[in-house]
Amino acid sequence: MQTEAKEARESSHTRTALTVLVICLLLNLIGRGTADTYVVFLLPLEQDLGWSRSKMTSVYSLYLLVNGLTAPVIGFLFDRLGPRVVYGCGMAALAAAYLLASQVQDLWQFYAAVGALTGIAVSALGMVPSSSLIARWFRERLGTAISIAFAGLGLGALLIVPAVQYLLQHHGWRDSYRILGLALLCLVPVVLLLPWKRYAGGHPDYHRARRPDARDEQNWTVRAALKTRSFWGLAWVFSMTSIGMFSITVQTVVYLIERGFSPLVAASTFGFAAMLSVFGIVSTGAIADRFGPRRTVSVTFAGSITGVLIMFLLSWFPLQGLLIAYVLVFGLCQGARGPIISSMSARLFPGSQTASIYGILYACNAIGAGTGALMAGLLHDLSGSYRPGFVMSVCALLLAGLPFWRVPELRDFRLPGSR
Repeated sequence: MQTEAKEARESSHTRTALTVLVICLLLNLIGRGTADTYVVFLLPLEQDLGWSRSKMTSVYSLYLLVNGLTAPVIGFLFDRLGPRVVYGCGMAALAAAYLLASQVQDLWQFYAAVGALTGIAVSALGMVPSSSLIARWFRERLGTAISIAFAGLGLGALLIVPAVQYLLQHHGWRDSYRILGLALLCLVPVVLLLPWKRYAGGHPDYHRARRPDARDEQNWTVRAALKTRSFWGLAWVFSMTSIGMFSITVQTVVYLIERGFSPLVAASTFGFAAMLSVFGIVSTGAIADRFGPRRTVSVTFAGSITGVLIMFLLSWFPLQGLLIAYVLVFGLCQGARGPIISSMSARLFPGSQTASIYGILYACNAIGAGTGALMAGLLHDLSGSYRPGFVMSVCALLLAGLPFWRVPELRDFRLPGSR
């Protein structure tokens, strides 16, 4: 009888854990996928409002910077107030951002709505709260679980970006923003009504690990984490990777259109690369769980650099075969480092301030992303070419993986069960 009751409890815990994982995936999908629609709005906005490319990309850069700089605050609020407040406010802010964007007339208004407010909203819906929530339910295979939630980032671009491209072709950019905003507004009560108290409670093993008499794990604080080489090593990887990746992704659709591909092909390329990133993210999380982070990360950096070089070749040879090769190589490695760094952060710095610590790491990621997007736009305006941005991307990606070879705590890190 006791055995049956225990099995029933474990089955209930498993169902709750999987539900939490799916919810985190969907919130990432909605938040990041909606924000990534800016890549298809870029050209219509530039043509209609007459703003320069650097001004247009700086809006996206502001979104990325705000997204990152607010991440520590989101982590703090999540640790203190819980998921209902953070997720509910995040969804409401995202809806407001796109409803406001449909009414903008001046550049500063666009900065406020699509830049700042979207950045706050996506941070509240993103991986900072998700990584903390998932860590409460998954003790084993944490990297795999976090990678599944991370896959929502790629799924969002796959599902939402092409759909918005269709809206743009039939309704214009103002109506498209309005439709997005109204759809998001309908999701606010759904998010608020979820049983967050149960989801935030975590698995019983999570509470046993946090008891004062539990000596197997240190209860890390932000101050203690900031004093470690492993924290700054992860911060370096996150920031340099983002510089390399976002100097490419933000201008992908416009670049391909200018190289002679149709707008729908360009948007679908972005979407298919995102689709493959889902497989890449999930598989690299599982591979890192088995074989360790260093070898896995090194392979993904090689793939990302190869993808950038293929994009570079497209500037001379706009061939369909090269475009397919880019989607395959770059897509599989896009976002692959994120779940690895998230799971390492959760393992290296467990305790009551897990979300706050990861929030600071995520800030480094977003600062790098904003820097990469802005620099790519400036280099394009100064040179009239995308090639300097490609060179910057390759250099950043080459530097990004150094901590996995130079910082002992990261070089020798092993997840439970890895070889």
